Amino acid sequence: MKLKDAVAVITGGGSGLGGATAREFAAAGARVAIIDLPNSPGPQLAESFGGNGLFTPADVVSGTETESAIAQTVARFGAVHIAVNCAGIGRAQRTIGKDGPHSLELFNRVIQVNLVGTFNVIRLAAAQMAKNAPNADGERGVIINTASIAAFDGQIGQAAYSASKGGVVGMTLPIARDLASSGIRVCTIAPGTFDTPMLATLPEPARKALGAQIPFPSRLGHPEEFAALARHIVENAMLNGETIRLDGALRMAPR
Repeated sequence: MKLKDAVAVITGGGSGLGGATAREFAAAGARVAIIDLPNSPGPQLAESFGGNGLFTPADVVSGTETESAIAQTVARFGAVHIAVNCAGIGRAQRTIGKDGPHSLELFNRVIQVNLVGTFNVIRLAAAQMAKNAPNADGERGVIINTASIAAFDGQIGQAAYSASKGGVVGMTLPIARDLASSGIRVCTIAPGTFDTPMLATLPEPARKALGAQIPFPSRLGHPEEFAALARHIVENAMLNGETIRLDGALRMAPR
């Protein structure tokens, strides 16, 4: 699928991996709808795209809010061709800690945002994509999810986060098979340690230590590298049903 004149919705698109993807797609000529929380930098980023940008506030866990955001995108741009799921949260807690067992509320929250929220966007975006006229390959849409290498190499304290991202990986292939008859491709990117706002609060020595753990290149990943892979997935019609690690050969230790 060509990005030029395509309509992309990007959750968590106000900053980090989602923000970089929004900029990459807009630079390629796509019309971009950023779905993010109201207090995110999303409005300013969407405004920088001029007539090709739209900000639609929504919590991806909410069916009604996300449905409204998709509807606003269609009302503005006429269709949805691409959905990139970057909205997510990271929380750490041991299964048994000094204060007792892992908070069930915390576990549920991480699963709701990272896994259920991703599926919520998939189901609503796919329903809209299925209405598109197919291109020469019979393609109507592309969905890209964000997992994490924690889905495979979960560390101490990452039970909730790893479970949520493992769920994203696990549903990639069956959803790709579900949507194949509608001409919609589904892939997932599993990034390693990237230089996002989540890590920006760490002291510089800690950031350098994280980067040094990566075999090559020995640095934190750049959000633009995630965006470049997302663009390639959109443009390469044979990528479907696959989870791609983007991690510089990093395999995380227990802690």
